[in-house]
Amino acid sequence: MPDASYRRIFELNRRWVEERNHEDPTFFEKLAREQNPDFLFIGCADSRVPASTIMGVEPGEVFVHRNVANLVVNTDLNVASTINYAVDHLKVRHIVVCGHYGCGGVQAAMQPRDLGVLNGWLREIRDVYRLHKTELDAIADQEQRYRRLVELNVREQCINVIKTAEVQRNYLERGAPLVHGWVYDLSSGYLQDLEIGFEALLDEVREIYSLTPGSESP
Repeated sequence: MPDASYRRIFELNRRWVEERNHEDPTFFEKLAREQNPDFLFIGCADSRVPASTIMGVEPGEVFVHRNVANLVVNTDLNVASTINYAVDHLKVRHIVVCGHYGCGGVQAAMQPRDLGVLNGWLREIRDVYRLHKTELDAIADQEQRYRRLVELNVREQCINVIKTAEVQRNYLERGAPLVHGWVYDLSSGYLQDLEIGFEALLDEVREIYSLTPGSESP
């Protein structure tokens, strides 16, 4: 028989449904009809970082992809399919890459250990460290170095999003989506906008990674 923690989920679900129906008897009818989110949220799979909750939005308002350490890897068909559907079909206006301080994936990537199947995945974060080694090695405090690596990882994943054909093409055609980098602070609950400078990054990316005719920077 399932244990109490398992059965608890269905009890909580029943209460949630009853509360929603009490607030708005048409809530689920409208929710089932369609989704029209403005946001694609690419975040960490960490159980403490639920996208809709920390953003304070309702079901249907944010399309979500999560994985270990919020990575956007060009060979990952999961994230590629999510970006394609969100941008080309849902026409989202914003794509957010959201990391969080205290990320176990970032910390694991900095340990000189063989982590088995995780080696290839976490190498993406080690590559971020390699790109920013001078800045990171200059930070004496290890905790502050980890926090900065979380931020730099978010920035590099934003760049990976901007490299995609869907984002480049849609931005030229409709002026969206915009790409944003956020960090969530577990200790305070607040989101921080890293203000990555989307348009400047887009111009930088187009010089090498342009995938749409006529989109090259002058």
